[in-house]
Amino acid sequence: MDKILVICGPTSTGKTSLAIRIAKKYRGEIISADSRQAYKGMNIGTGKDLPENSSLQFPISNLKKEKIGYYEIKGVKIWGYDLVSPDKEFSLGQYIPIARTVIGDILSRKNLPILVGGTGLYIKGVIEGIETALVPKNSNLREKYKQKSIDELQQIISSLDPFKLASMNISDRQNSRRLMRAIEILEFEIGKERNYPYKLGRLVKDVMFIGLIAPKSILDIRIDKRIRNRLKMGIEEEIRKLLKIGIKWNSQSMQALGYRQWFGYFTNEKTLKEVIDRWSRDEKKYAKRQLTWFRKVKEISWFDISKENWNKSVEKLIEKWYKSS
Repeated sequence: MDKILVICGPTSTGKTSLAIRIAKKYRGEIISADSRQAYKGMNIGTGKDLPENSSLQFPISNLKKEKIGYYEIKGVKIWGYDLVSPDKEFSLGQYIPIARTVIGDILSRKNLPILVGGTGLYIKGVIEGIETALVPKNSNLREKYKQKSIDELQQIISSLDPFKLASMNISDRQNSRRLMRAIEILEFEIGKERNYPYKLGRLVKDVMFIGLIAPKSILDIRIDKRIRNRLKMGIEEEIRKLLKIGIKWNSQSMQALGYRQWFGYFTNEKTLKEVIDRWSRDEKKYAKRQLTWFRKVKEISWFDISKENWNKSVEKLIEKWYKSS
């Protein structure tokens, strides 16, 4: 039976490190489920942790025709990096077919796909399928509503579906991009009478969900350490290079965590310390949101990385699952 392993949880918990160890043991290949890592040239701020002088490799298969490649870290293939230029938009609707195609390729070679990341919607989209994610972008609609305020966009949603706005979380209700997407989907549904031309179901039946967690005090320390490491690795220079090739601050890619916090610094309005402090606060808030999302996923088996021998416990559980029919 085809199997997929999912390793998820908040930022800075060592998900990729665990995935590499498991991949070595079970002929696994990793697929990144981090929305930020899809962008080319954004390596340090997104935590790709690529070996020096590494390059994107392409397999001898249909994936090469679709320009889907992988990096190799410690002998393990990692897919899902460098899918799009940083001057382009990238969405869940683009990610799902790419990730599913890669997983299909891995399974065809009798290897274990390991989906790894902290973007819960990406994981859900790949494993369960989210049909609305494949609703196409409507450029005319976006142009029509681009000057609308948050309140006006909310009113439009309410007029299309009185229950939709109430179902959105507080953050999404105050996010113009999310509100615009909600309108896009609602208008598409109305036009198609809710009969999607796209059908997505669960990818495979046998999926093991592993979640990594730590007490807030420990997670905060790990987040701050990771930020310091990224500063040493040259995140500032990475951003300078992106700006030099013409990437704008209002690009979707530059709104990513670890990048947008630098805007004031490059416009001489913020000090480096202010950037770091803001980055740290935002990372910790993001970790909290990630936990809120993943705690709703009942299938996850959680492991506290601050506990002694947690590695052995998780590897024992994975071994039992992997060997089961």
